[in-house]
Amino acid sequence: MGISSPIKISVVTVTWNCVDTISDCLDSVATQSWVNFEHVAIDGASTDGTVVVLEARRDAIAVLVSEQDKGIYDALNKGIERATGEVVGFLHADDIYADEGVLADVAAAFEDPAVQAVYGDLQYVQKQNTNRVVRYWRSAQFTPGRLATGWMPAHPTLYVRREWYQRIGGFDTRYRIAADYFSILQMFSQPDFRSVYLPRVMVKMRLGGGE
Repeated sequence: MGISSPIKISVVTVTWNCVDTISDCLDSVATQSWVNFEHVAIDGASTDGTVVVLEARRDAIAVLVSEQDKGIYDALNKGIERATGEVVGFLHADDIYADEGVLADVAAAFEDPAVQAVYGDLQYVQKQNTNRVVRYWRSAQFTPGRLATGWMPAHPTLYVRREWYQRIGGFDTRYRIAADYFSILQMFSQPDFRSVYLPRVMVKMRLGGGE
């Protein structure tokens, strides 16, 4: 039996020609024990059957858009704009949650209204075998000095109150490969931005994927 709470989480998934992995991603979201979430899927006009898979799972997807975009950050911004949850996180089409309790742990941390962001650890895994760990990204509790050294939390594990993306205007698409890092600098550098580090693996990321 699932767990529910006032904390609603929007999980945004960006897809483009990922028919081989999108089902695993969708299953990973659908089996979360936390039931108070919505799944937002933004597809970049895939041509390989990805949209067919998404349409077949339409009952589990709150928002489904398939259209040309200007890159991954433009697509993520579309997802943020359509999200209705108090908290927003991203699970890319090649990725899966480490277990069924990830969103429950995220929601529990956000029960404290002073918390603006939650993040954890990431495992890079083999594309064909998600049980084969290639690299472990162990994060740490944030301190202001870390930003000066180029530190950032693993972005696929980062959940932020939606109002903060509204404050910074979403991802700056002028940064073709670093808009996620820039957004973290914008938010984490603010004195009223409090984050919580969960010392646990939250996401398994397949090597070799783009989105």
